[in-house]
Amino acid sequence: MEYSGPKHKLEVTLPSEREIVMTRVLDAPARLVFDAFTKPELIRRWLLGPDGFSMSVCDVDLRVGGKFHYVWRKDDGGREFGINGTYREIAPLARIVHGENFDEPFYPGEAQVTTAFAEKGGATTVTMTMAFDTREIRDGAIESGMESGIVASYDRLERILQEG
Repeated sequence: MEYSGPKHKLEVTLPSEREIVMTRVLDAPARLVFDAFTKPELIRRWLLGPDGFSMSVCDVDLRVGGKFHYVWRKDDGGREFGINGTYREIAPLARIVHGENFDEPFYPGEAQVTTAFAEKGGATTVTMTMAFDTREIRDGAIESGMESGIVASYDRLERILQEG
């Protein structure tokens, strides 16, 4: 099957002073989407942000209390940056909750990230809620340009899911 571009767009809302909610529908069952969010061999293929980045570290200990660590590298020899966190809740095919910190923080504190997966008619809606300590931190995250990296990553994931 040839990929013809994203059928669904990323929807970003700010439901409270401290939260960002990002929602995207992916045309694949929850089982495949959940795997893409939890298996290092799949994460490395899609969670890359804009073109020109690769993931040099992708460690996942998928259990409550387990940790994850991702490091991205700009392919042209540029800088590296990473995030790490601890899983707080895992409900297979339905929900993952984790804390998240950047290795070199561009905002203070830890974000709590809740990712929900809801399958209907063979498509899965992914809803990621990021809760920050303050409105100022949330606004800084929005202004960082993270949305364009998330859009690029989800578009890449959609292509991978279409490939089968």
